[in-house]
Amino acid sequence: MKAIIRTGDGAPDVLQLGEVPSPKPTRTQLLVDVKATALNRADLIQRRGGYPPPPGESEILGLEIAGIVSAIGDAVEGVAKGDKVFGLVGGGGYAEQAVIDYRMAMPIPDEWSFEQAAAVPEVFFTASENIFTLGGVAAGETILIHAGGSGVGSAGIQMAHHAGACVFVTAGTPKKIDNCVALGAVAGINYKTADFVAEIQRLTEGQGVDVVLDFIGAPYLARNLSILKTKGRLLQVGLMGGATTEISLNTVMRNRLMIIGSVMRPQSLEEKIAITERFMARWLPELKAGTLRPVIDTVFPLARARQAHEYMEANRNFGKILLRVD
Repeated sequence: MKAIIRTGDGAPDVLQLGEVPSPKPTRTQLLVDVKATALNRADLIQRRGGYPPPPGESEILGLEIAGIVSAIGDAVEGVAKGDKVFGLVGGGGYAEQAVIDYRMAMPIPDEWSFEQAAAVPEVFFTASENIFTLGGVAAGETILIHAGGSGVGSAGIQMAHHAGACVFVTAGTPKKIDNCVALGAVAGINYKTADFVAEIQRLTEGQGVDVVLDFIGAPYLARNLSILKTKGRLLQVGLMGGATTEISLNTVMRNRLMIIGSVMRPQSLEEKIAITERFMARWLPELKAGTLRPVIDTVFPLARARQAHEYMEANRNFGKILLRVD
C-alpha cells in the first residue's frame, strides 16, 4: 500500500510517499481502506523525532481515520466488511490502509463525508475528556480556551458553549477571533497584541475564570494560574512553549487550584474504548444533528502531506487540516 513515510527526523521534507506492507488486523481489529485522515500537532512532534507511538502501534503518522472496512478479525462483533467507520488510532493514519480495534470504530453517519468524519475523533475526544470528564465544566461556569483556532479549540468552544458555559478564547488574528465568536465564544483575545491576563480580568470584572484549557505550557503556567477563581482548574493538554518553569505554590494552595495534565495517545486500549463510548453517548448525537460540527480548514491529497505540515506549522489554519486518500 501507499503511505507517507519518514526518511529521517526533522523538517517537513522528510515526509515522502512510498510503498510499505499493508497492516494485518488482530482478532479484535478491523482493516480499513482509509479515505481520509487528519493532521494533529502530535504528528509534527513525531516527525521531528519526538512523541513516539505506543508499543505495537504503527510508526506511520496519523491518529484518526475514516474509511471502509475491508477485513475483520475473528473476534470482531457488530461490524461487517463494507461498513463505513471512523475513529481514533495509535498511528498509521497517513496510509491507504490502517487497523483499528472494532470497539473504537464508530459508524459514519449517512449524511457525512469521509472528510467530516476524519475531522472529529482526536479533537472532539480531547476536548470532551479534558473540559468535561477531567475539568467538570458545568453550565454557568467560565472557561478560557487558548489556541481557539486549533482543531481542539474549535471543538471545545462549541461543546462548552453548548453545555452552557461562558467561553473566552485566545487566537493570533482578528479573523480567527471572529470565527471563534461565531462558534460560541463570548470574546476573543489576540495574544500577539494584548496581555490575556489583563484582558480576562477586564472581561470578567476581576473575577477570573473557573477553567483554563492550555496547549502552551511553561510560558503560560503562572499566568494561567493567576486568572483562575478559587477552586479553579487548569487543564494542561500541550507543551508547545516548553515543559519546564517555576511557579509559586502559594497561589495553588491559597486558591485551592487543580492542575490536571492529560495526553491521549499513551492511554491503554481499555481507557480509549471508554473515551470512545463516552463521546458516542454524549456528543455524537449532537454532531449527527448538526448542533455541533467539525471545522475543516483545508483538505490536501495524501501525497502533499509535506505541504500540509508546512501549512500547520505556519499557523494558517482555523480548524482541521485533512489528508484525502484516493
